[in-house]
Amino acid sequence: MTVEGTCADGFAEVRAEFERNFAERGEVGGGVHVTLDGETVVDLWGGDAGGRAWTEDTITHVWSCTKGATALCAHVLASRGELDLDAPVVRYWPEFGQNGKADALVRHLLAHQAGLAAVREPVPPGGMGDWELMTGLLARQEPFWAPGTRHGYHALTFGHLVGEVVRRVSGLPLAEFFEKEVSGPLGLDFWLALPEDLEPLVAPTIPAERGGALPSVYAAAMGTPGSMQALLVGNSGGYVAASDTPAAHAAQYGSVGGMSNARGLAQMYRPLASGGEYNGVRLVDEAQVPVMSGVVSAGFDEMLLAPTRFSLGFAKAVGNLHLPAVERGALMSEDAFGHSGMGGSLGFADPGARMSFGYAMTRMGPGVGVNARGQSLVDAVYRSLGYRQAPNGVWFS
Repeated sequence: MTVEGTCADGFAEVRAEFERNFAERGEVGGGVHVTLDGETVVDLWGGDAGGRAWTEDTITHVWSCTKGATALCAHVLASRGELDLDAPVVRYWPEFGQNGKADALVRHLLAHQAGLAAVREPVPPGGMGDWELMTGLLARQEPFWAPGTRHGYHALTFGHLVGEVVRRVSGLPLAEFFEKEVSGPLGLDFWLALPEDLEPLVAPTIPAERGGALPSVYAAAMGTPGSMQALLVGNSGGYVAASDTPAAHAAQYGSVGGMSNARGLAQMYRPLASGGEYNGVRLVDEAQVPVMSGVVSAGFDEMLLAPTRFSLGFAKAVGNLHLPAVERGALMSEDAFGHSGMGGSLGFADPGARMSFGYAMTRMGPGVGVNARGQSLVDAVYRSLGYRQAPNGVWFS
């Protein structure tokens, strides 16, 4: 297997770990991309993309990394003064106030505090791709907890919740807003609804191997019928089974379904690692970046049944080396914020290091977030920057 691309002096360890992923950790195809002070220092790819070589332009499903793109859209509007993150959701989406949600704030949607982490009403086959259906279901649903009082990962509903606010404020569907304001100006390989003519670039997902320990959310889903976890897994309109089809790639979800690669992920976060601007494209004001990175939800996660930490729309590092590997989030620095995707993809910005990172692959790992392949690359980047690792796994300078 040949690794292609470039790697700057000082980051040879990243290339070595990427090659080890193929030789020792079961990598099939993927890429890693790193920027520092706005400049690309790592851009590597290799392996198989479904019977053909993984190339510079290959893209794949990055699962919940999509949430980072959706959250960014909300922050673009907030930075412009068009969206107040502390306002009630009903200011922008009046129908949302049904069944005890009149006082829910926009920030509750972003911080996984809305109490809508699963859908109670049956979702018909393919229903997750029906935007009006899903936003209607969520608008009239009673929350599982009073918004703002607890947090639990909104794995499949985050995108419809935040994306509908983006639509109501901007007048554009989420995917169109992202293309107009983010991916287009930055020239990203990143789509929230993939155009049909780009389907030949897609590397199909290889599901994780079965066996071994299950993440707590899946164990609860299997063992507790009717639970929030069981609704998450069993009431998605068959999304997971159909997620690797052209129809799913073309649909708009906002939580999942984003199609990108390591370059697209890292370059989306590149401006956020440099005060909100890159090469004349300003996504957000510099003052918005701390708003994006500051922790607002931390502790026991009602959905994942494990400790998590979130800022307004992004995942933060959790010192969780004591947890089984299938439960762990990405071990980054405290300055970093971004999002992983089921099976292992990851994108984040680290403003303290002025660094952004992206990793995408075709073979999924067994956990709910980053696995050993992606974490090995993150670790190599931080070591290359001279960072050290605390006993709980979090990196510091």
